[in-house]
Amino acid sequence: MGKRNHEETGQTYSVVLWITAAAVCFCLAGCVGYSNESLYPDEVGTVYVEMFENESFQRGVEYELTDAIAKRIEAQTPYKIVSNRDRADTVLSGHLVAVDKSVLTLERQTGRALEKDVELRAVVNWKNLKTGKLLIDSKTVDATASYSEWQNQGTTYASSLAANKLAVKIVELMEKEW
Repeated sequence: MGKRNHEETGQTYSVVLWITAAAVCFCLAGCVGYSNESLYPDEVGTVYVEMFENESFQRGVEYELTDAIAKRIEAQTPYKIVSNRDRADTVLSGHLVAVDKSVLTLERQTGRALEKDVELRAVVNWKNLKTGKLLIDSKTVDATASYSEWQNQGTTYASSLAANKLAVKIVELMEKEW
């Protein structure tokens, strides 16, 4: 009985050793792709955000979008926004190509819209002024936001929400490719 118990202990020890070795290898394999490098290009320090052009029929959205982009860049990137193009390393520009509205749900009895949404679509460029290289070349980005007039919300409210969502997506485009 003593010899058999010793063999079982040896087998148990071997199994534990193999499981531990496998766990260590698994952990090390997961750490291979980790980097503490910045998500954003290092050669950029300052950004000048041009007023976005508006090709839609809804006025004022371009101001909301441009302001939201500048605030988002300041808050989420290592870059500083500058008000003078001549002092900037890069220029972010673009234009709103569409501000579309659609009905999402209707009231059964009256056929009135209960919920609508606004979709903003923009084309974005980001140019390095030192090298002349386009960091973002005519990328199309869109964002939507829903609203309900029954809740005292209107297109202005939804456009503002959509502009902020669009700003988030545009700043995400500024990250380095993986």
